[in-house]
Amino acid sequence: MGARTEQPNIIVIVADDHGYGDLSCMGSVTVKSPRLDGLAESGALLTGFYSNSPVCSPSRASLLSGRYPGNAGVRSILQGYRTTPGLPASVPTLANALSSCGYRTELVGKWHLGLTAESRPEAHGFDHSFGNLAGAVDYFSHIHYSPNNRKVPMNGTTYVGTPLHDLWEDGQEVHRDGEYMTEVFGAKAVEAVKRTEGDDRPFFLYLPFTAPHYPMHAPEKYKEPFRHLPWGKMIMAAMIAAMDEAIGNLIDELERQQIRDNTLILFMSDNGPSREIRNWMDGTQMPYQASDAGPFKGHKFSLFEGGVRVPGIVSWPAGIRAGQVIDQPIAAIDIFPTVLRLAGGDPDEYELDGTDVLPVLTSGEEPSREYLFWEQGVQTAVRKGQWKLVLNGQLEETQPPQDEVFLSNLVDDPGESTNLAERYPDITNELRAAADQWRAGIENRWQTEWLPHIPDYETHVFPAGVSK
Repeated sequence: MGARTEQPNIIVIVADDHGYGDLSCMGSVTVKSPRLDGLAESGALLTGFYSNSPVCSPSRASLLSGRYPGNAGVRSILQGYRTTPGLPASVPTLANALSSCGYRTELVGKWHLGLTAESRPEAHGFDHSFGNLAGAVDYFSHIHYSPNNRKVPMNGTTYVGTPLHDLWEDGQEVHRDGEYMTEVFGAKAVEAVKRTEGDDRPFFLYLPFTAPHYPMHAPEKYKEPFRHLPWGKMIMAAMIAAMDEAIGNLIDELERQQIRDNTLILFMSDNGPSREIRNWMDGTQMPYQASDAGPFKGHKFSLFEGGVRVPGIVSWPAGIRAGQVIDQPIAAIDIFPTVLRLAGGDPDEYELDGTDVLPVLTSGEEPSREYLFWEQGVQTAVRKGQWKLVLNGQLEETQPPQDEVFLSNLVDDPGESTNLAERYPDITNELRAAADQWRAGIENRWQTEWLPHIPDYETHVFPAGVSK
């Protein structure tokens, strides 16, 4: 067929709780990811890629809106009740923007941005959708267990939470009992691309997997090559192998249709690796250690690098030179403006916090922004160039902040091992002033614009600073 249009097809793939070091191309000696490794070789390995939150729902809100979480109306992990609101209808998504540019739009995978009618994918620009709407689901029964036995106050009445089946297609509940979720999502993604054949319109496919988020499930065929590893490492490698195979099948379909060259594929994780004890599934109370944040400290929930520096890959043979390793800081909020401009749209028509990074990907230029910010609970962080400041940075959800103020030079010390705050007071003061001003704006907007419109907030939203 060849390329149908000059506008590139767009595929954004998101892994869940996938550590920076858990790919072969990122240095893992236990994980095998040949198809993702090949994707990186065909484009650029983004070693300086960031999510915009160290936890799930806010990270996804930022990716789809091009805004910081507090500017998108989602700052903490959302519950999975069928009455849980999420991404406000007033916040445009990348799917909305690309629809305006003539794109077909489809979601296959995990949404986790609300279950009420106005929060679902079909209300946010997706022509078709298939997947789960809440957070973690059983990989074979597709049941969301988190609400079970919780006290659920809503509208003045307290209910008892129950397990909820959570698999939907175009707004209707569907059942695929016994089928492994990663394989189902992979097959559905291939079907989505097959349906575009013969259609002159370009397409946007958003493919957020649940892997390798708990529960730690994988069919035997994926575990078999890793039997020599300890259980935690084995199951992590197996889950990633299943996802890698699914992504490979999708790439094969693009090649079959001869549209691979003009399809931009981006792969990222929503946040750093999980240390939650529920990963073990055997009652073990020690933090889970089988996932790998690479050289960084911190993990999911933390604003140190391990919580927000994530694996990133971009490949677009028609426009991005192969074989690159790009270490400049690029963030998920940059995807919206970059992709929209490629599609022929105008990012200036939208409220965005991200910036067009195509010149970084194609010409090696530096990103145009001055500061990059994060917030989570009591934590705030900012990066400017090589410098990163973390305020009230926590390594564990239940532990007090490591330091009130922590300054690091990420070029010399990517592991944030040495606090330079007292050695460089001028840099510390500049970054702290910037972070405090930004955070004050986020808090003000939250209190005045977003929070008043979220009913039963404490029921539907996990407390700030809690990873689940």
